[in-house]
Amino acid sequence: MTELIFRKAATADLDAIIALLADDILGASRENAEKQVYIDAFHAIDTDPNQFLAVAEENGRITGTLQLTFIPGLSRSGMKRGQIEAMRIASDRRGEGLGEAMFEWAIEKCRKEGCGLVQLTTDRKRPDAHRFYERLGFEASHIGYKLQL
Repeated sequence: MTELIFRKAATADLDAIIALLADDILGASRENAEKQVYIDAFHAIDTDPNQFLAVAEENGRITGTLQLTFIPGLSRSGMKRGQIEAMRIASDRRGEGLGEAMFEWAIEKCRKEGCGLVQLTTDRKRPDAHRFYERLGFEASHIGYKLQL
């Protein structure tokens, strides 16, 4: 029987998280920095009260990750938003419901943090992810822009 837990990531999880980030067609080309860069980023996330780096753990193995950002705001009557980013599921576990379970957990975590909205961004080159998010009830309601610095 599989024991599945969702929890805050620990420093010991970092190698597994980096491997998950690199384990797809887009991540393979952009996740190649020296480990110290990831260590520094992990500590910045871990010490920020509006950040929550999560992992899915099954029988001691990290099989999923995502980052939650809680964004206070003035618009929408001061509503706090939850931002989900960097969602990855181990390639051998995709299509088995783990991603959906992790999203349900993340949405509930946002609700408990007082968020009135959960949002995410996704690369245009991920049509399977788009269908997944829409199936979970997310709407492609906005156009996003990025500026590389």
